[in-house]
Amino acid sequence: MVDDPARSTALNAQRRTTELEALADGDALDVIVIGGGITGVGIALDAASRGLRTALVEKRDLAFGTSRWSSKLVHGGLRYLASGNIGIARRSAVERGILMSRNAPHLVHAMPQLVPLLPSMNRASRALVRAGFLAGDALRVLAGTSSSTLPRSRRISAGRVAEMAPTVQRDGLAGGLLNYDGQLIDDARLVTAVARTAAQHGARILTYVAASEATATSVRLTDQRSGQSFDVSAGAVINAAGVWAGDIDPGLKLRPSRGTHLVFDAGTFGNPTAALTIPIPGELNRFVFAMPEQLGRIYLGLTDEDAPGPIPDVPEPSEAEVAFLLDTVNTALGTKVAATDVIGSYAGLRPLIDTGAGRTADVSRDHAIFESPTGVISVVGGKLTEYRYMAEDVLNRAVALRALRAAPCRTRNLPLVGAPANPGPAAGPGRGIPDSLVARYGAESATVVASATCERPTDPVADGIDVTRAEFEYAVTHEGALEAGDILDRRTRIGLVLRDRERAVAVAEEFLAGVV
Repeated sequence: MVDDPARSTALNAQRRTTELEALADGDALDVIVIGGGITGVGIALDAASRGLRTALVEKRDLAFGTSRWSSKLVHGGLRYLASGNIGIARRSAVERGILMSRNAPHLVHAMPQLVPLLPSMNRASRALVRAGFLAGDALRVLAGTSSSTLPRSRRISAGRVAEMAPTVQRDGLAGGLLNYDGQLIDDARLVTAVARTAAQHGARILTYVAASEATATSVRLTDQRSGQSFDVSAGAVINAAGVWAGDIDPGLKLRPSRGTHLVFDAGTFGNPTAALTIPIPGELNRFVFAMPEQLGRIYLGLTDEDAPGPIPDVPEPSEAEVAFLLDTVNTALGTKVAATDVIGSYAGLRPLIDTGAGRTADVSRDHAIFESPTGVISVVGGKLTEYRYMAEDVLNRAVALRALRAAPCRTRNLPLVGAPANPGPAAGPGRGIPDSLVARYGAESATVVASATCERPTDPVADGIDVTRAEFEYAVTHEGALEAGDILDRRTRIGLVLRDRERAVAVAEEFLAGVV
């Protein structure tokens, strides 16, 4: 259980102002974390739960960068096993199990992955995929994750394939291979839950605050909303800015790669119940996935392309990536999809460590920790699935390098806000709560509705969108949303479809009225 269940998890404008003023007045810190993605908030939670006086600063919003652009998967390491990287594979399987059973069982669920056995897939390829799935089963057992949490892989009939993925090609279909992996309801919601849990343990979570002039024990902060700047001191300064880490430590050499997804209405794929999983021709361990997601959508991904040059705030998919994803998924479909079926898209940049020439797809996904000549401790690389392990690793390094007095890491068994063991303040039985809201908030869902002061709290924010008005209000009062984009693009995923965003933006602005 948490140290003090009564301590507020609420992030909002008032708390931000109070805590920013305290830092400007010289409040002491042990650790300051730069970057509000999954790695940064993970570090903040680890530090605060060890008893360290902690602040996190993010120049934009929580999950503004790469952490909101993932495939929403908590991978068990199967790809890394296929490439011989047993260490990452095992760690990924262990961390997946921790998320699914202890940290965030409300946000991560088993996702069926279906590989249809079509004539285009020869016997050797089928055997290779089946062997990989069996190896994944072994990894699950080795990691201590039960089959009730993640079912075993198996072969299924052609009829069952058609039920699970109705638009799959039927000619020559010889059944399918079914595997299970972890799926997040949303990656940005995980970031928010980790940040709020860090706040519950005393961390100051400060968005729209830029960091500059960082050294081993100090950093200059600038409030992006007021323009005020001031210096703060800390026992350790940790750079977790992802693809922007070089802005804090210019000595870092990163090689960003772009991963693109396309967004479809689920009806375009016949409302599937499994992620259609298509081997990429000529690749041993890479697939394209068409994954059922919240709000009645399908996300189709993923690419892996070099992305040299300046880092954009919001990366854009290339025409070649769009064509590649459509062409690949259509190899398995009887009812083809076209560019006109795409209702949205997104692209994210992986903060890979620059190891020289070669494909970005072959660059290690392991993380690395560096200490700059100025003394800033930076962590780069890594995978979302391993965020907790990465945070523990970098905190251990910081504690050792800076002689910080910290308790041992506790995050392996620490439930995030919304998990059954950390439901937040009691709010009654929660009868009549929409299933979609429960999926996004878990044990906290009744609180979202009970704490709402708006009219018609369980009404949708727009027709046909299963996000309620209470959720918009909660984003402002409890989840640190300060701008319309925070609500539409990160606390919810309405913004992925432009026409939906346009219908909901006025409601978001309604709840932000008066926020300063």
